[in-house]
Amino acid sequence: MQRFNEFFLNYQTPLARFFISSHSCSKLFIGGLCYDTNEPILKQAFEQHGETIEVKVICDHKSGKSKGYGFVKFTSETAASKALKEMDGQLLDGRNIRISYAHKG
Repeated sequence: MQRFNEFFLNYQTPLARFFISSHSCSKLFIGGLCYDTNEPILKQAFEQHGETIEVKVICDHKSGKSKGYGFVKFTSETAASKALKEMDGQLLDGRNIRISYAHKG
């Protein structure tokens, strides 16, 4: 039991961060992306609000072109909340982006 507790207390490990963040509101849906916005651009725009775990721009599987939306997952709910408040409606690559919490389902 001690090792289990140490694992969760040491939330700096990637696996611990995954378990902690997967049961929280730390993943954001980003809509209205410019079709030229890629994952490095999205990551750069959002990492100023907190540490990100995953950044994904959704692309058409046949053409490989962006569908104009993506997801950003943070290590904490606080960082996600800050990013949502500060980035929703802001310009990114010439487009006003829309942000909401991502929901499973």
